[in-house]
Amino acid sequence: MRSHAWRWIPNALTFVRILLIAPFARALLVQEYRLALLIFAVASVTDGLDGFLARHFNWRSRFGAVVDPLADKALLITAYLVLTYTSVLPLWLFALIVGRDLLIVGGALVYHYSIGRFEMEPSIPGKLNTLVQIVVILGIIVILAGLPVQPIWLNIGIWLVAVSTVFSGGHYIVVWGKRAWRARHP
Repeated sequence: MRSHAWRWIPNALTFVRILLIAPFARALLVQEYRLALLIFAVASVTDGLDGFLARHFNWRSRFGAVVDPLADKALLITAYLVLTYTSVLPLWLFALIVGRDLLIVGGALVYHYSIGRFEMEPSIPGKLNTLVQIVVILGIIVILAGLPVQPIWLNIGIWLVAVSTVFSGGHYIVVWGKRAWRARHP
């Protein structure tokens, strides 16, 4: 039962990741890209570690199930927002990313209030989209930090994020549209 006393660790790691968002945004804003890269790496390690601990020791909590993905999303949205604000990324890409997320949240709310209980389950395309967004942000920060990466990856990354965002958003619409149709028309 000793391991039960450590159940708070995954949630604490999630909280650390939330606290890292402001310094990460500041580092990007003032173009301290190596510091931003370090903060992003620490945030990524806390994300992997809290997930591992929650699963391995069964230290899952309702709080963690809700806040962990929100912390991940906040970190990513912050990165895309600041890099758009500083003209590294195009505004249309940020609008596409936020539009997809708002579409999913809006659809979830409509489903919940007009059909029934909504349990969000990330799809494979949704997980792939998140992975692509993370890898592209990481690659962009590496380029901006002056590390040896070909700058062409910036343009390729922009289009990879755009395609995966549209595909995963469309996938959510189709899957949850079918579920809504079946619930309304048994």
